[in-house]
Amino acid sequence: MTDYYEALGVSRDASTEEIKKAYRKKARKLHPDVNPSDDAAEQFKTLGRAYEVLSDPEKRRNYDTTGDENGRAAGGFPGGGGGFGGFSDIFETFFGGGASGPASRTRRGQDSLLRVKIDLEDAVFGTTKEIEFETAVTCGVCEGSCTREGSTPITCPDCQGQGQVQRPMRSILGTVIQTETCARCTGFGNIIEDPCQECDGQGRVRERRSLKVKIPAGVDKGNRIHLGGEGEAGMAGGPSGDLFIEVDIRPHEVFTRRGNDLHATVSIPMTAAALGTTVTLETFDGPEELEVKPGTQSGEVLTLRDRGIGHLRGSGRGAIKVHLKVETPSKLSDRQKELLREFAEERGEELGESTTEHRGVFAKLRDRWDAL
Repeated sequence: MTDYYEALGVSRDASTEEIKKAYRKKARKLHPDVNPSDDAAEQFKTLGRAYEVLSDPEKRRNYDTTGDENGRAAGGFPGGGGGFGGFSDIFETFFGGGASGPASRTRRGQDSLLRVKIDLEDAVFGTTKEIEFETAVTCGVCEGSCTREGSTPITCPDCQGQGQVQRPMRSILGTVIQTETCARCTGFGNIIEDPCQECDGQGRVRERRSLKVKIPAGVDKGNRIHLGGEGEAGMAGGPSGDLFIEVDIRPHEVFTRRGNDLHATVSIPMTAAALGTTVTLETFDGPEELEVKPGTQSGEVLTLRDRGIGHLRGSGRGAIKVHLKVETPSKLSDRQKELLREFAEERGEELGESTTEHRGVFAKLRDRWDAL
């Protein structure tokens, strides 16, 4: 007895969709019109029996349990019920189904992608940019109809407006009707004899256009803004595609961005760090005064809240983080050196060598060795 799973080339736990795909794939190779050998015809019959049984849940369950397909159609061909669906499945498999009517000339336009550069300040507060770009727009002469003014498409005489033609074809099933796309109208059902000269019968032309784009606060590099219906116009008056604006942000000379926070480095003299001072920082909101407390160390961070970048979703803004860098003078006059020595002596600092707390590990080991 033929193993139906083996005939279809599927496993015993194959899904109904996998069985259907396997049947269609093999049926196209074994159909007598494609492979006229006697062996192929016999295999085609077996394939049909296998599909009839395994595509029907009840028949498949009986087959898996008893090995009896129980109710297959006489002659080895699938019957009118069950999972096979009768002759309609055969037509769908080999001839693409019944007539579906003429195709529409109307096509949706393609989506477009543009890139725009903005300043960091624009990301802080948001902005509106006017961009110019070349794209496809609906033809202003024919307004998407594709025909010259005063003319209209004519019905295709070959397919009578159906977009498809049918021809008889002999097979083992007898004479069947095969449906094909009409070659004269290429499936549209009508012919444009007098196309619009402006768009050459396409219903659209290319031209340069400008568009104002609102860029929200908080936008970051690589973010895309979606503008529905602002892409390329469709064929024959079809709807336009969408436009996507990808954002790039120019580097700033003072601030760098980390999330919604802005970071800046401010250098202060050693004396200012020791005595304390006030530093003025130019921000996107105007000048801000920063209090540097006496004894400030290099690397300390001062925070200005709500002076950073606005949140893309939600209210509020990030902060500005100011990193302090204490500068040590590299060139000193004799007088300045003398004053620093006096300062060191006043503090009891030994010049020329590190204090015990800051000595290296090798110096400490040497002291311990000498003490033995």
